[in-house]
Amino acid sequence: SGCDSGFGQATARHLDIMGFRVFASVLDLQSPGAQELRRSSSPRLTLLQMDLTKTEDIQRVLQHIQAHTNSTGLWGLVNNAGFNDTIADAELSPLGKFRTCMEVNFFGSLELTKGLLPLLRSASGRIVTVSSPAGDMPFPCLAAYGASKAALSLVMDTFRSELQPWGIKVSLILPGYYKTGTTCDPAFWNLQKQQLLASLPQELLQAYGKEYVEEINQQFIQFMKVAVEDLGAVVNSITDGLLAANPAVRYYPGQGLGIMYFIHRYLPYFVRDLFLKGFFINPKLPRALRQEHHKDVKKA
Repeated sequence: SGCDSGFGQATARHLDIMGFRVFASVLDLQSPGAQELRRSSSPRLTLLQMDLTKTEDIQRVLQHIQAHTNSTGLWGLVNNAGFNDTIADAELSPLGKFRTCMEVNFFGSLELTKGLLPLLRSASGRIVTVSSPAGDMPFPCLAAYGASKAALSLVMDTFRSELQPWGIKVSLILPGYYKTGTTCDPAFWNLQKQQLLASLPQELLQAYGKEYVEEINQQFIQFMKVAVEDLGAVVNSITDGLLAANPAVRYYPGQGLGIMYFIHRYLPYFVRDLFLKGFFINPKLPRALRQEHHKDVKKA
């Protein structure tokens, strides 16, 4: 799933070059990414339109794949499609953003996986799912995205345990920060920031301040500059999850993840929180707290 750009497009192309028959889903068959994948792939690769928030799309894809693999079964499913368009504190993130992230990142992937399980069981195949370290750790300003990835990681880990008797192996990919799709487009994130500011209730806007949201956005755009352009490590991890005799339960392609998970698992929570703020986003105090601090200093 999610082959319009990024990991999905690169992996679909890689598997096609290796000689596999690939069913690659895209959000829009006419998008530049979909057309590029069609141009650069062999006739074996089949492009399918699918919006993971629409059950009718998922059912149509399931019927197509079943019709073409019923006699052989399906060897592998790569749950790659993901969504996030909000960089903000959990309190500032509209509830609808949480729901959209859950619909794409969790419920859509869950429905697709459950629908393909009969074919995967018949082939004793593989399920490889792209999740995120944000589903394991409380990255600042990523609550909506992180919560959906946490749910995704847990359900896939449950599948891993439950599907062992069927010979199905399940792996999670937890990548570092890579340049994919709109994730590194400052114009996209500036537009999301403006829409967020316009939608905030007046009380929240006064408590946090417009400059607080602006600062978060600026720090995130600065962080985007460290995004890795070479997607090879992630593609190789997905491929290993599909083809290795004994694939890893979790893959961590990307720089800095080793020290991040060491801190997360073995050091106190406040150290982890400080590390994540230093590594990712470390907002200044909200406006209301800055005003209180200023009053306290005056009194002193």
